[in-house]
Amino acid sequence: MRLNDVVEVSRTVAATRSRLAKREAIAALLRATPPDNVELVVAYLAGALPQRRTGLGWRSLGELPAPAAEPSLEIGEVDAALERISQLAGSGSASTRADAAAALFARATADEQAFLRSLIVGELRQGALDAVMLDAIADASGVPATSVRRAAMLAGATAPVAVAALTRDREAVEAFTLTVGTPVRPMLASSAPDVPAAFDKIGARAAVDVKLDGIRIQAHKRDGEVSLYTRSLDDITDRLAGVAERIAMLPYDALILDGEVIALDDDGRPRPFQDTASRTATHGESAVTLAPFFFDCLHLDEDLIDRPLGERIEILTDALPDDLLVPRLITDDARAAEAFFTDMVDQGQEGVVVKTLDAPYEAGRRGAGWVKVKPRHTLDLVVLAVEWGNGRRQGWLSNIHLGARDADGGFVMLGKTFKGMTDEMLTWQTERFLELEESRDRHIVYVRPEQVVEIAFDGLQRSTRYPGGLALRFARVLRYRDDKSAEEADTIDRVRELA
Repeated sequence: MRLNDVVEVSRTVAATRSRLAKREAIAALLRATPPDNVELVVAYLAGALPQRRTGLGWRSLGELPAPAAEPSLEIGEVDAALERISQLAGSGSASTRADAAAALFARATADEQAFLRSLIVGELRQGALDAVMLDAIADASGVPATSVRRAAMLAGATAPVAVAALTRDREAVEAFTLTVGTPVRPMLASSAPDVPAAFDKIGARAAVDVKLDGIRIQAHKRDGEVSLYTRSLDDITDRLAGVAERIAMLPYDALILDGEVIALDDDGRPRPFQDTASRTATHGESAVTLAPFFFDCLHLDEDLIDRPLGERIEILTDALPDDLLVPRLITDDARAAEAFFTDMVDQGQEGVVVKTLDAPYEAGRRGAGWVKVKPRHTLDLVVLAVEWGNGRRQGWLSNIHLGARDADGGFVMLGKTFKGMTDEMLTWQTERFLELEESRDRHIVYVRPEQVVEIAFDGLQRSTRYPGGLALRFARVLRYRDDKSAEEADTIDRVRELA
């Protein structure tokens, strides 16, 4: 299959707001895709490279050779070229990489060059969200969408499921099962403004778990071997040797746990999120020790993922020592839950997650079964541009422009803020956003929409100034979220729900 076929569908998907039109365009391409190209086509349309890192970036791809007049590149050729480039290392590799990239791009048309550059640097934004892709796979293959979605959740990836659906059959898709050692997409929580509202959503007796301000981890153990994965399914076992050792000591042959790791002070109070994030982002020794806490069990010598949460909690509580368990209250009394929430926040915790006891583990979904409550309004937004500061902030990038995701993969601006920034944060963000710079307009630096920031605010107000019709009131920066991608930022629909 030619690369141009993928590029044309990518352009079609980017040009429409209709999820149905996106699905139909992708499904039509998948039906025409040769079996040995299915995995690549799905990955490329999702904006992902199998190689993940190639050593190429915006700077190295800033000046491209003249484009080809007609399309000729096969998608397999592109993958092979990028694989060779990704393997280059050592003395002289930079120039060899640049020559190889130039040779590849010289064979690409102008549209193919733009597509490839965005794909390589991780900036392909066409609105082909994962849910649309899964529906398109179901449409193209005839396999029920529910089976496709469940398989993708259990596989932790879409491409293998696409291969099974499009080159084999429904039985191959339904053969994907929970496997110790293969991370699954984590279950996610929706939000509520307060505990009573969370109970209204749950509508029943619930587990009220402390919401730790840490890093989500999924711990797998089989026959003494432990693997630890982040919420984005990256393996960070080698960065959390102490946590892995603790899990290895548990007396079970096969185990999958869901929880968080967090940095604690000597008195047990949580340290700033940055301490946890910096510890999990690097290898080697660190003065910061991370403590693991678990709130769910997906496997303990048998699969539990389809069992009700109440049963999973009982199994988890019996299996782990108390110091590995997230503090939890089980109650049908919203007032008792609110008192628990207040107590936990006073102890420095981030909030609570209210969970219905009769729901299975819905991997990869932000369902109604889990509802998080924080003591303030917060959103995870994406920085779209930054303004140079003046006065005491002269020389720093200061005022950030904030955007929420929309359904098409773009962003809707909600306002600006320079509140809550320390001098250390200003120094960091100046360096960070200059790395992400795309263009400038007088005092504004426009950046690639990659950096997620957690914003606290007092409310929302109608606004004719911003395209979403809403603006944040008294927005202030809480922290930058390096553990989240822009695709995981809050949506404009979520903002409208809050309003």
